[in-house]
Amino acid sequence: MTGAGSLLPLRSRLRTLKPTAFGADPTGARMERIRRSPNFADGVFQNPVGARTRPSGSALDFAKVYFRKEDRVRRAPAGVIPVHPTTLADLSRPPASGLRLTWMGHSSVLAEIDGRRVLFDPVWGERCSPFAFAGPKRLHPVPVSLAALGPVDVVVISHDHYDHLDLPTIRALASIDTVFAVPLGVGAHLEHWGVPPGHLRELDWNESTEVAGTRLTATPARHFCGRGLRNRQHTLWASWVVTGPKHRIYHSGDTGYFPGFKEIGAEHGPFDATMIQIGAYSDFWPDIHMTPAEGVQAHLDLQGNDPAAGVMLPIHWGTFNLAPHAWAEPGEWTKDAAEEAGQAVAFPWPGEPFEPAGRLPADSWWRVVSAPVARPWRRPGGTQTVPEAARGDLDLAGER
Repeated sequence: MTGAGSLLPLRSRLRTLKPTAFGADPTGARMERIRRSPNFADGVFQNPVGARTRPSGSALDFAKVYFRKEDRVRRAPAGVIPVHPTTLADLSRPPASGLRLTWMGHSSVLAEIDGRRVLFDPVWGERCSPFAFAGPKRLHPVPVSLAALGPVDVVVISHDHYDHLDLPTIRALASIDTVFAVPLGVGAHLEHWGVPPGHLRELDWNESTEVAGTRLTATPARHFCGRGLRNRQHTLWASWVVTGPKHRIYHSGDTGYFPGFKEIGAEHGPFDATMIQIGAYSDFWPDIHMTPAEGVQAHLDLQGNDPAAGVMLPIHWGTFNLAPHAWAEPGEWTKDAAEEAGQAVAFPWPGEPFEPAGRLPADSWWRVVSAPVARPWRRPGGTQTVPEAARGDLDLAGER
């Protein structure tokens, strides 16, 4: 059977095979709003400065690094990752200072700020993948179930990659009375999965919304988007500023280093705490994820280069194996870079609540379950804490 008439049923059948986790493409009024965005040009969302969103080098070179047996051993913990047994009692007591953070692993953080509860990039699924049987698997259990987490005023999503936007988690959260703050275009996925349109706050960069007296602002990031087989770049990625009556915090989402951190800090900072991506970096994708040294510099940029201005919480590491580096390397490198800069950094176990104004968890807990980590970032006399972009080596119009 041939001809156009036979193609339509085939296309319909193919659509039915599309995993629900792929989400939905923006259409209609949402797509019209995307086209009007100042950050949308030539049919796609654009980065604030040029970035290579495809891996550099050959696939063969990457495969040699990624699948080399000795390197694969380094990319997983050598023992059981310690997880704080978070309880409802831990989270039911109001923070004495008015601000408490609980890192749940990877980029998932519960922020209790001035009486409100904000949940960033919640991923409670076993795999960050559209499939239950394949894809990066969680290296430690979630510290607390969603049911035991308690009420959440707003769920904030940085972008639509699987390790930040998780279908089973969103469906579970959609059943409670909460608001979802997401970058422009990402609302199409959430509506497809059952989130009522009235519960969505969909923002372009530098747009803000208020939820229960808390102000949320989507700010630029240097990354990319996409969930399906066709990556149309029609969903925006963002970092986020959350401002309460007394405190303000920042969540980086995923991003490469860029000068915009200084601009965000000048407009919205300084911050009582920042949550900064320091893992899943590689020379194969240097523009879209930060190294730990770049993460520390980004925090300092956000704080007006004042190490005393606030606390840094490293995120996007320890929970999933997503890059060629050793599993514990992000923790070790961040610790070295922060010590050289004189920057206070919190290193909680997954699930361990802490108040940035109080005693910070600072133990190198990962060393108990890690193979020895080489320190290629060390130079005679210190660590390499200043990224290339901060030294002026970045061509802001394109590639390095």
